[in-house]
Amino acid sequence: MTFGQLEIFVALSEAQSFTLTARRLGISQPAVSHALKSLETALNVSLFDRQGSQIVLTPIGAQLLERAREILGLSRTMQQEAASFRGLDTGSLRIGSFGATSSLQLLPDLMSAFHRAYPGIDVFIEEAADDIIVKWLEERRIDMGFVVLPDDRFETIPIATDQFVALVPRQSALAKQERVTLSDLCNDPFIMPESGSVKIVSALFAAAGLTPQTRYRTSQLLSTLSMVGRGQGVSVVAEMAVPAAHPDAPWVIRPLSPAHPRMIGLALHPTAVRSPAVTAFLRIAKTLRTHPRGA
Repeated sequence: MTFGQLEIFVALSEAQSFTLTARRLGISQPAVSHALKSLETALNVSLFDRQGSQIVLTPIGAQLLERAREILGLSRTMQQEAASFRGLDTGSLRIGSFGATSSLQLLPDLMSAFHRAYPGIDVFIEEAADDIIVKWLEERRIDMGFVVLPDDRFETIPIATDQFVALVPRQSALAKQERVTLSDLCNDPFIMPESGSVKIVSALFAAAGLTPQTRYRTSQLLSTLSMVGRGQGVSVVAEMAVPAAHPDAPWVIRPLSPAHPRMIGLALHPTAVRSPAVTAFLRIAKTLRTHPRGA
């Protein structure tokens, strides 16, 4: 069993295709097949079920996949610690980000500060919805990821304070109010954001004993902004996800009354060994904590 075989095993589990895995790793498809066969022979188990052109992990394959990620993670940590001892800050870091809030508002400053301090460390950002980030953390596919706190499943550090706000047409009566209640938003067609906040937004209304008139469901923030701007409905979104509005923008945001804050943090798998790259990134992240606009 070799590190190369484990890397191919992990890559194959993510791509679920020999062709895509070979293309991603820059090797031939026969090389992928040979590495997998050698690993299965060494372990004396089948790691994948072949179903035509599709492959899926066997139960033991899924169990050993977590171990493979642990081994590869420890290998990267050892390499980084050795490089750090030699005075070389090298390595890599994989971070999960849930869309506009973390990718546009939090990561730019973090990445700038980190690259200034550690130019030799490669950082890879993978974007997905909140629940996918959690899944990747559990599977150790990423070193760390942004999550909404609290989350007792992981080791976390708070990074930013955000809040949910009402998104309403500029020409509407609601835009003239300093604050908007959830009850106010039940009088118009509601645009439910499905990109990651749907569970939280639905829970806000449920906790208040209210049911919005959900007429549209959108997966992209730009779609939500466009529809609200055209007067097709109202919505509730995370403030940090919304771009700064131009004075002529056809939509505006208004604070909710009562306020509904949320805390965003970086999360790590509780049993993961922190590499020097992870430790360095967390150290910088703690110095750049931010707060929502107008807070």
